[in-house]
Amino acid sequence: MSAVDFLAQEKIWFDKPRYDEAERRFYEGMNGSTQTTQDVGANTILQDIARARENIQKSLAGLKTTLCNRGSAQPCLSQRSQLSTGGNSAADQGELITRIDSLELENQSLYRVVDSLRAALSRLECRVAVLEKTPTAPAPAPSVPCTNGTAAQQKPSAPVQEEEDDDDDIDLFGSDDDDEEAEKIKEQRLKDYAEKKAKKPTIIAKSSILLDVKPWDDETDMAQLEECVRSVQADGLLWGTSKLVPVGYGIKKLQIACVVEDDKVGTDLLEEEITKFEDYVQSVDVAAFNKI
Repeated sequence: MSAVDFLAQEKIWFDKPRYDEAERRFYEGMNGSTQTTQDVGANTILQDIARARENIQKSLAGLKTTLCNRGSAQPCLSQRSQLSTGGNSAADQGELITRIDSLELENQSLYRVVDSLRAALSRLECRVAVLEKTPTAPAPAPSVPCTNGTAAQQKPSAPVQEEEDDDDDIDLFGSDDDDEEAEKIKEQRLKDYAEKKAKKPTIIAKSSILLDVKPWDDETDMAQLEECVRSVQADGLLWGTSKLVPVGYGIKKLQIACVVEDDKVGTDLLEEEITKFEDYVQSVDVAAFNKI
């Protein structure tokens, strides 16, 4: 087969539109195409139709030129090549016609979609125009909540003359009645605050005290001494445990614990009351003092 026959049967250029379309989509994707999907599809269909027609015309012209150039030198080969190329071209033409028909159908459907979108857009524009021309209703008067839970419409303001009359009735310098009423309100609030504060439970501060009670000598009755100490009673005083601690030379001191409320009983009061028992007590010392 000669080079001319090979080129006549070559089909690479029938696929050129697909390569061109793929190249176009690639660059549009990189550059960011702004066309809508419908417009891009319509343009693609039109371009495919134009390229198909151009390829058909070129293929037919190439076949005709090849057959004319070969002449009568190779009649048999020319006839066989003509038959083979004719069969191939017929098959290719049938495929192209089928593709063209499908593209035309898609084009028609796209046109119908575009027409329906345009009609919907026109209807929306008409509705917007009607809504813009419609006058807005005046806003209702704001509702004011009543004491019974229902809402009542707020009445319009009174005329200017009534407002001026109300201004004339205002006493700019005040009166004694207003001062007395304000004083009563203040006293009532102070009283309520004091009552509220009195109802709150107060924290009672307590302390634990350890006392050393020393006798005069070793002959002092320590049991009687302890009874005298425990006989001291006061509000907020609670006696605890006691013991005898040796001091020296047979003398022992009474060490006794107690719990007191700080606001009611102090160490001075305890020392004063205990030292009143002069027959048994020589002195009283605070051995330990701890807050509870």
